[in-house]
Amino acid sequence: MRATAVIALNVFRESVRDKVLYNLVLFAVMLIGASYMLGQLTAGQDVKIIKDLGLAATSLFGLFIAVFIGIGLVSKEVERRSIYALLAKPIDRYQLVLGKYFGLVLTLVVNVAVMAAALYAVLVYMAWRVGPEVARTWDAPATDPALLKAIGLILVELMLVTAIALFFSTFSTPILSAAFTFGFVIAGHFSTDLRNFKDVVDSPAAAMVARSVYWILPNLAQFDVKSDVVHGKLIPAGYLGIAGLYGAVYIAMLLTIAVVVFSRRDFK
Repeated sequence: MRATAVIALNVFRESVRDKVLYNLVLFAVMLIGASYMLGQLTAGQDVKIIKDLGLAATSLFGLFIAVFIGIGLVSKEVERRSIYALLAKPIDRYQLVLGKYFGLVLTLVVNVAVMAAALYAVLVYMAWRVGPEVARTWDAPATDPALLKAIGLILVELMLVTAIALFFSTFSTPILSAAFTFGFVIAGHFSTDLRNFKDVVDSPAAAMVARSVYWILPNLAQFDVKSDVVHGKLIPAGYLGIAGLYGAVYIAMLLTIAVVVFSRRDFK
């Protein structure tokens, strides 16, 4: 456990020193701030636009961080041949994989927190700027705590995407890992269409294949509650719990497979 924690901390330190990471976070924060200016163009809808763009920016740039850093967690060590020095130390391969994963998760938590703080700062200024009569017309308060529910599910989704990227990086090249990960992300957001594929085709075989793929792919659409939160709809605690449990089970499964694949990989 100590070795895993040390590796995770080193990954976090290396990630926060990455200029690309800073650029992504800075751009996301600037986009959140720019959403305030854009919101001024639409009277009565400005708060909704700020929330929507802010949550979308947090999700999008968090995805870039998860994918482009996640795919290099293992493959970068192999390309640099530093993997031999790591494996020569008194650590197990599973500790290396888990340490890499939790290090990037810690990086994601910090960056999502920064972007969430920037979004709330814009919303606090918005609430202070307008009068109470305008605020009463909003579907939800500017600093609605329910935003944290959407941000929390965004973080769970990013943790799952990180596990996917790490899984592919244990046996594939960075380019292929990125392609596979983005493919899983896109398919995961439209997996419901696979479940209903039988309604648009006449082939039972094709419908069965689509149904099988539906159960294999991660259902990422369930983590997207941004629209509901922006429009002031209630997100039950039970839904959050089920979505979080689903994400945790899928992450555990991916990490287990990644450890098995990495443990059997021959680096000679």
